[in-house]
Amino acid sequence: MKFAGRVHKFGADVDTDAIIPARYLNTSDPAELAKHCMEDADAEFPGKVNTGDIIVAGKNFGCGSSREHAPLAIKAAGVSCVIAPSFARIFYRNAINIGLPILECDAAAEAVDAGDEVEVNLDNGEIKNLKSGQVYQAVPFPEFMQGIMNEGGLINYIKNKKN
Repeated sequence: MKFAGRVHKFGADVDTDAIIPARYLNTSDPAELAKHCMEDADAEFPGKVNTGDIIVAGKNFGCGSSREHAPLAIKAAGVSCVIAPSFARIFYRNAINIGLPILECDAAAEAVDAGDEVEVNLDNGEIKNLKSGQVYQAVPFPEFMQGIMNEGGLINYIKNKKN
């Protein structure tokens, strides 16, 4: 799976409260969550993110509470991928479960700037900055996790495996 998008850059330790503030947890409607995605980290984000855009952040992205709303809000906002040096483990699992691609790559997280266009090849973990031409290597997902991503999440993956 390949995709490309414009980068929105965030720092380290972006917690789930910044991704989707607790005041919006009275709904699990993805469209409603998308309207408030990242607004406590960047109040303008919901209005400037476009389908296919990519979040690049510092270490420990998604730390804090275990709310599933956080990756759901990011995916519903149209973000195609999140790249960071590391992710909080529960966020990592929740992202996989809903089919939000995330890649761990120190070099890309450090070198890519806001506004850059980045192309991601989820199959081999390659990240290419289309502005600079630099190529970075993330560890690709194992085959079964790629299957989950390709199906749009764990529930679809399991449903389709039964057929």
